[in-house]
Amino acid sequence: MHDYDGFWGGMHLIWWFIWIAFLIWVFLIPTQWGKRTRRDEPLDILKRRFARGEISKEEFEEQKKVLESNE
Repeated sequence: MHDYDGFWGGMHLIWWFIWIAFLIWVFLIPTQWGKRTRRDEPLDILKRRFARGEISKEEFEEQKKVLESNE
């Protein structure tokens, strides 16, 4: 019925290479998609600073009140 003399067969092979390359890129190449860094919330930063000993308990409580009053 349709005689394309193998032309479309070659295109079919090219598409297979494109799909295989795409799948390799998606699954084997490390990306930052899974490791998107979320923006740290101010309270999270404050808690980490307190945990590291950068600020005292009084400073933590005072700054926590300020942050919570702004929400």
